Amino acid sequence: MLDAILSIAPDDWDRFVAACPNGHILQTTPWGTLKSRFGWSAERVGLACEGKLVAGAQVLYRRLPAALGRLAYVPKGPIVTWEDETQVKTLVAVLDRAARAQGAIALTIEPDLPNGDAHDKRLQALGFGPSPLDSVQPRRTIVVDIAPDEEAVLGAMKQKTRYNVRLAARKGVTVREATEADLPAFHALMAATGERDAFGVHTPAYYETAYHLFAPRGWARLLLAEAEEEAVAAVMVFALPPRSWYFYGASSDAHREKMPTYLLQWEAMRWAKSLGCTTYDLYGVPDEDEEKLEAQFMQRSDNLWGVYRFKRGFGGKLVRSAGAWDRVYAPVRYRLYRMALSMRRPR
Repeated sequence: MLDAILSIAPDDWDRFVAACPNGHILQTTPWGTLKSRFGWSAERVGLACEGKLVAGAQVLYRRLPAALGRLAYVPKGPIVTWEDETQVKTLVAVLDRAARAQGAIALTIEPDLPNGDAHDKRLQALGFGPSPLDSVQPRRTIVVDIAPDEEAVLGAMKQKTRYNVRLAARKGVTVREATEADLPAFHALMAATGERDAFGVHTPAYYETAYHLFAPRGWARLLLAEAEEEAVAAVMVFALPPRSWYFYGASSDAHREKMPTYLLQWEAMRWAKSLGCTTYDLYGVPDEDEEKLEAQFMQRSDNLWGVYRFKRGFGGKLVRSAGAWDRVYAPVRYRLYRMALSMRRPR
């Protein structure tokens, strides 16, 4: 017998997510708290069997413009046994109930599933259709296997990347765990990176909040690379063993010839590995088939492809997710929402 739970205590939910091998950092309560401080709200619903939580989702809500209502969004969830049809259908009914109560015109889920016809058919059978957003989180990424010993992980990298990791150390680059006092340096590096590479960056308050919510729990670490006592690069990485993710990174123009970003990524992998993580997700590359990615690898020089070349050097496996799927509650307002999205996008 499955019982609906329409409100789950934060600690209970986080224990559940952390205990799931496929639990994702975006489904933890600190992530919900982070988004709640920047325009969203969050709640957690689920299913229990004999008093034990067995499935659920953290749902984020955002108010849409022009009195359209609200949008419900489940990033990298729900957490459910997808092969258990009864469990999945029951959880979707709970999500429907919660989303409708919040005035949502649609529920967007972005399940942490690989792209494939079998999953597409399952989602369509549940009443979901492909979202006009396609994806909110990066749909294609590179996941590095960090389970083997360090020499084996290094050995699986491209030769040039492995060389650059070692070159940075020889050139005197050092990497250390940053503290709260280093946050201004991190913000300055993020701003410089955004301006140089035309990347969108969050406000300093956003990164500070993320740091304060995750770092004290051991679920994130801010690492700083220095050369000649100058902060030249930084990353904020997240971990929920056995998985880890590289979300935010930045670098200055100083000492780039010393390859600090390569050593920084390697030290981030070592930190994740020390916690028992077996995968390191580099989180986001251009959404193209592998053959096209490799063909353009040598031809493109714009910023996004430069990021791809950097990440590809660490080895790993290209993975494409199932993307975003919508379940519609208010068809008329949903069509208006889709029209608004299409007008905002470049043609």
